[in-house]
Amino acid sequence: MPELNLPTLVLLVVLVLAVITVAQGVRTIPQGQVWTVERFGAFTRLLSPGLNLIIPYVDRIGHRLNVQEVVLDIPEQSVITKDNATVAVDGIVYYRVMDPAKAAYAVQDLTQALVAMAMTNIRAVIGEMDLDQTLSSRDRINTSLLTILDGATDPWGAKVSRVEIRKIEPPETLIRAMNLQMTAERERRAAVAKAEGDKQSLVLQAEGRRDAALRDAEAREALAQAEANATRMVAEAAAGAGADALRYFIAQQYVKAFEAMAANPSSRLVIVPMESAALAGGITQAMELLRGTQPTPGTPPPPAPGGGLIPGGSPWNRA
Repeated sequence: MPELNLPTLVLLVVLVLAVITVAQGVRTIPQGQVWTVERFGAFTRLLSPGLNLIIPYVDRIGHRLNVQEVVLDIPEQSVITKDNATVAVDGIVYYRVMDPAKAAYAVQDLTQALVAMAMTNIRAVIGEMDLDQTLSSRDRINTSLLTILDGATDPWGAKVSRVEIRKIEPPETLIRAMNLQMTAERERRAAVAKAEGDKQSLVLQAEGRRDAALRDAEAREALAQAEANATRMVAEAAAGAGADALRYFIAQQYVKAFEAMAANPSSRLVIVPMESAALAGGITQAMELLRGTQPTPGTPPPPAPGGGLIPGGSPWNRA
C-alpha cells in the first residue's frame, strides 16, 4: 500500500472537518417541534420546523420542545374530603407549549412541575368538599382545577386547555355503607309513597261518602218538599170544595190501600183492623159524593178509618 504524502493527508483532514462543520451547521427540525439555540451557553433564538442553519462550533441546540397538545397523566393519590372520608383520585391534564423560550428556561422540568401542581390542587379543591359533593360535582372540580392550573402555568409559557378527573373511588367499606344507606332511603321512599297512597284512598272514600250523604239528603229534602206541596194542594182543594172533597179523598186512599194489600202475592191472609160497616159506610159516602147527592138527613156518617178524627173538626160532622 502506497504511503500518503503530507499534502494528501492534509486534504483528507480538511475534507473531514468540512463534512463535520456542515453537519454541525445544518439542522432539520420536524413538524410539531421547536428547538432552542444557545451561543456559548446563552439563549439566542428558536429554530422552527424545516431546514435551519446555525454557526458551527459556536451555536448549539439547547432544548427540543414539543409544541403539540400533550396529554399528561396525573398519578392516583389518596385525598381526604371535608367530612374526613378518604377517596382515591387520579386524572389527566391537556396542555400545550405556547412560548418555547419560557417553557425551556423559566422552569426546570415543565412536565414534573405540572404533575406536582395538579396533584396539590386536587387535594386542595376536594378537601373543601364533602364526600357527596365530591362524587356528584366532577364538572365543578374540573373547572376549578383548570382555572388554577392555567393561571399558574402562564409564566412557564404553557397553556392548560382541559383538566379531567378520571376516577373518584371511596374505600370498599365506605362503598358498602353507601349501598346500605341508598337501600334504606329507597325503602323509606317506598313506605312514604304507600302511606300517601293509603291516605289519598281514605280521603277519596270519605269524600265519596260525604257526596253520597249530601245527595241522599237532597233527595230526601226534595221528596219532603214534594209531599209538602201535595199536602198543601190537598188542603187548598179541601178548603175550596168543603169537607165533602176531603172525605172523598180519604175514602179513595182507603180503598187503594186495601187493594194493594189484597194484590200482594206474598200475603195469603189479609187482616182488616176495622169494622166492615165502617168500610161500607165510607164507600157509600164516596159514591154519594160522586153522584152529587147529600147523605140522608138524620143518618149518622160512618166513623173514620181507625176511629180517628178529621183535623180541625169532630168525627164525620159536616161543616
